[in-house]
Amino acid sequence: MTTPPADTVWANFTDDAPWVLDRSDIAWDRVAVVLRDNARREVPRLIKRRRTPPLGRLVVVVAVLGWAIAPWWIRKKRGRFGSPEQSRAHLSLRLRRAIERLGATYIKLAQIISSGEGLFPAELVDEFKRCRDQVPAEPWDKVRLTVEQDLGARIDQVFSSFDRTALAAASIAQVHAATLLTGEEVVVKVQRPTVSTLVRKDLTVMAWLAPFLIGRIPVAALANPPALVELFAETIVEELDFRMEAANMVDVAGMLHELDQAGYVVPRPHPRLVTRRILVMQRLRGFNFDDVAGMRAAGIDTEAVIKTGMIAFMEGALIHGVFHGDLHGGNLFVLPDGRTALLDFGIVGRLTNKKRLAFMRLMLGATTNDLRGQVKALCDLGALPQDTDIDAVIRDLGLDQPTIDPTTLSGEELVREVQRIVKALLSYGAKLPKELMLYVKNMVFLDGAIARLAPDLDIIGELTSISMTFMQRHGMRLAQELGVNPDDIEIDMGSLKAGLGVSESTETLTYRQLQERRDLINRRMRDHIGI
Repeated sequence: MTTPPADTVWANFTDDAPWVLDRSDIAWDRVAVVLRDNARREVPRLIKRRRTPPLGRLVVVVAVLGWAIAPWWIRKKRGRFGSPEQSRAHLSLRLRRAIERLGATYIKLAQIISSGEGLFPAELVDEFKRCRDQVPAEPWDKVRLTVEQDLGARIDQVFSSFDRTALAAASIAQVHAATLLTGEEVVVKVQRPTVSTLVRKDLTVMAWLAPFLIGRIPVAALANPPALVELFAETIVEELDFRMEAANMVDVAGMLHELDQAGYVVPRPHPRLVTRRILVMQRLRGFNFDDVAGMRAAGIDTEAVIKTGMIAFMEGALIHGVFHGDLHGGNLFVLPDGRTALLDFGIVGRLTNKKRLAFMRLMLGATTNDLRGQVKALCDLGALPQDTDIDAVIRDLGLDQPTIDPTTLSGEELVREVQRIVKALLSYGAKLPKELMLYVKNMVFLDGAIARLAPDLDIIGELTSISMTFMQRHGMRLAQELGVNPDDIEIDMGSLKAGLGVSESTETLTYRQLQERRDLINRRMRDHIGI
């Protein structure tokens, strides 16, 4: 039998190794921690509100977005659209084109929105999905110059072949297939030449504009624009140095191995060919995550793929405080053996130990119906101020009241209930911390993936199974770290069912049924507010 590569002993890499990583001898790994700390310290300087922003960039942004919105607004006022869906589709198209003109920062925002199926209008999500990997690529001359500058050598001194046409192009970078002189097939991620300067300039513009949006429009009031800009800056600045991304790949691969999550693999970054703007990594091939028919024809259990993902990311966050922070269809694909390959590690959630324990208490409280524990955990995560009156939050949000099936409410009642909750949250100074936002965004993606890969999955049964599995695998650790008696932990399915908006008597609920309920709720709300 062939001996597995040495690095598969400590990380979830593939057995067909083009090279083997030695954690003690990775050139770029030594500086990644320092770079990450520097990026965090840079954010406050970038978002500090200045008396005047970069005026040239501000004019460009306002002009491009204004040109996108104004014609749509005029047509809408004149009743030129046959339906609200047609109106939203037209606006979404114009916004996507405007965002592509504005470049990396706004494309990244579009990518985040494209992961919010169920949170944003379907027309906007569908249009913005094209910003994941269908953005116009940089010309070959700029790509070659960037590669040669960062690697300090001509392309033909490092690669025997290098495809001039990009495999995919997104906000920060594009990727090209290539072959090293030593024969290994690789993917080369190349940063757009001016993206680092442009992102920092755009963040300055956003920070200047954000305070003017407070209270101006309902969505902005809910989001807290200055806090949203800070959150976005924390996320995107770390993507501007690929040495941090390569280190993230190694860390996540190691974390998955420690958790025995064999259903996921990470491509190996090259131990030498990684710089600030260049990332050379192992090339993997598989099925697009949306290619359900192809996977099933190959005998892959798509329901198993989803089940693995649902527990893997929860375990990563709760046990190690590390998880892939930007899941979407373009960032993963399924190998022929059924394992899922994770790609693009520019955004990785990293919880401090304090926040990890708070996250653990939040999840434990959700499965045991501990309302006070959940609210206190949100305070420790930074979603609510530390001095929040926990009992008042429970009372004002009605968390201690019997669950109301939202499908029994009219559109007016649904809108009024949402407004009541939003008003209460705002009154307590609620916000969405970076790590919680990334985790929720991932869960929203997995939710949408269930619709495609496993629509008949019993959600209640699966949540019960995940809770039981987690307690069996990590119950003792959870008890030690949180100071609770594992024998006193009792999973409350009533709490989980309440989170789905169904009564405690509900025994099964397939994802298909859950989506039908959501569609009904959304339709009633849209009909009431006339969009």
